[in-house]
Amino acid sequence: MNYERKIAFHTLGCKLNFSETSSIANECIDHGFLKVAFEEIADYYVINTCSVTEKADKECAYIVRQVKRRNPLSKVIIIGCYAQLKPKEISEIEGVDMVLGAAEKFNMMAHLEKLAEAQETIVLDGDIKDVQEFNASFSSGDRTRTFLKIQDGCDYFCTFCTIPLARGRSRSDTIANTLISFQKAVASGAKEIVLTGVNTGDFGKTNDGKMRRDETFFD
Repeated sequence: MNYERKIAFHTLGCKLNFSETSSIANECIDHGFLKVAFEEIADYYVINTCSVTEKADKECAYIVRQVKRRNPLSKVIIIGCYAQLKPKEISEIEGVDMVLGAAEKFNMMAHLEKLAEAQETIVLDGDIKDVQEFNASFSSGDRTRTFLKIQDGCDYFCTFCTIPLARGRSRSDTIANTLISFQKAVASGAKEIVLTGVNTGDFGKTNDGKMRRDETFFD
């Protein structure tokens, strides 16, 4: 019998998180994992967190307890804004096996094999100042609408908001690459596409905060 490793995903927070969860899940499927519903028994549970509200932080710990009761031998991976902002705090939650920050969540496949031999929680967060790459993503198969990520990060540093510390500088892809992502979403069956980002009005910014000069934005 060829046993497939089962992996399940749960998303807290915004449309941007939903788009990223879906793309990470699809990469896992491409590498031979079987994606199952989060309510089912899985070998790996991935929780994509938010940290805009205190409720989201508490909900993360609650969900970890739930999945460990469902399968005590499962591996629990925490990604998302909360993982970047408070990795040590998350690593101390009983049942958490891996914490991946803003950059490493997109390299999850490279890290999963480390869990087999790990004796303690693996934390890979990194400095948010080093997070400069734009990772394209769109949701598929989760909701009626498809969320297409066109922008990430924030440069405004409002006193009440932690997003710049959790996601880094404002950045986006080229129009050409964005259209490719759009076409992929349509090919996957998308009927209605919603453009999403932290500040979609910043679309066109490179990771140095400047507007792109290689494209005409209003042709």
